[in-house]
Amino acid sequence: MRVFAGAALAALIGTACAAEGERAGDFDYYVMALSWSPGWCAAEGYARGAPECQTGAALAFTLHGLWPQHESGWPSYCRTTERDPSRHESAAMADIMGGSGLAWYQWKKHGRCAGLPAKTYYSTMRRAYATIRVPELFRKITKRLTLPAKVVESAFLEANPGLSADQITITCDAGRIQEVRLCLTKDLQPRRCGADVIRDCRMTDAVLEPLR
Repeated sequence: MRVFAGAALAALIGTACAAEGERAGDFDYYVMALSWSPGWCAAEGYARGAPECQTGAALAFTLHGLWPQHESGWPSYCRTTERDPSRHESAAMADIMGGSGLAWYQWKKHGRCAGLPAKTYYSTMRRAYATIRVPELFRKITKRLTLPAKVVESAFLEANPGLSADQITITCDAGRIQEVRLCLTKDLQPRRCGADVIRDCRMTDAVLEPLR
């Protein structure tokens, strides 16, 4: 049984690795991930000394990425002839992403799969971020809260009347609210999420870390 399990795991790992390096531009829709910055800071950012986690930064939901997605699964590290973004272009994304390093990493792993020049991909990320209104109440979180993850989704649905529940999902990590993920067409219009994206965090006592 152990030999069989090991062989099965090896096959899965090999399949996952083979899935990288697809042709750029071959995808069905986008997933836009908005990260709850205080949660990321508590999990990783403070230990790294990340600038977006410094006291007074007061960042709420920041753009994690805009990910090309298949109806099932997703491409990554795609082959493209487009040049990589300059440091200046990546640094210019820090206002909505928290840092230039994340912008560069998102281009490397996901942006190349969009089939767009780096500058256009960055501007598409910015336009996508602008399509969603982050509820103002999240900019007023000054103490650690415990709440059902569903409350976060409901707040976004109320602030964005054009959205429906099957176009947005909430993720949790280590007991904390992690991200809001929204599914968008290639024209950045809301659409139903695929089955592997649509699953919501069902925690009733998820932690929402406070702004600093």
